Amino acid sequence: QTMVLPTPAEHDGIPALQIASFVEPADEVGGDYYDVLYAQGRARIGIGDVTGHGVESGVLMLMVQSVARALHERGLDDPNVFLEVLNRAIYKNTERTQSGKHLSLAFLDYADDKVTISGQHEEFILIQQDGTVRRIDTIDLGFPIGLEEDISDFVATIDVPFKTGDMMVLYSDGVTEAESEAGDLYEMDRLINSALRHHEKSATEVVAAMISDLKAHIGTQKVHDDITLVILKHR
Repeated sequence: QTMVLPTPAEHDGIPALQIASFVEPADEVGGDYYDVLYAQGRARIGIGDVTGHGVESGVLMLMVQSVARALHERGLDDPNVFLEVLNRAIYKNTERTQSGKHLSLAFLDYADDKVTISGQHEEFILIQQDGTVRRIDTIDLGFPIGLEEDISDFVATIDVPFKTGDMMVLYSDGVTEAESEAGDLYEMDRLINSALRHHEKSATEVVAAMISDLKAHIGTQKVHDDITLVILKHR
């Protein structure tokens, strides 16, 4: 799984974006999906979360990674069609394996000072250069992947301006649902406040600082879910 994660060179290879990430599975095998797809000037960042974690979830994550890469390399630009085809392939595989697994999955396509978001996952957080916060709900932009064969009626997109100095925060629920030793969840308010404190730093520095804030909250409490945090900054 770690072998198929985006490399620093891939992060640095997208001219308009700074990208940094942190991925930590709860078990030896995780169920979080994250990838950076860049070909022929098209940048697409995906994030998802397979139900549960462990081997079956990890296998499904790798299926998604392979199918998404193939579709992107084929030049499938339309975000709606991209998700619909990916879902059909994953649905047929999950039927074969009878694992009962599915996943939340969203993609962010960047071009010309805007991002197009598609698919259903956690909220995306936009921190504008002046510190203004926008929470982008994805519940109406898709449907769990691998649950139904045809999700075309559920897939939609939203365009969001993304300008120089702006920052986007992508994460899995392992971040917001991380517990402290007292049993308190990290939740959105702490995540947003952490992003605001550090948003003027580089993407790499923001990830390091936000994970430090998260780990301080967790303390010695056992981590029960995979943790993924991705920071995108417009150069």
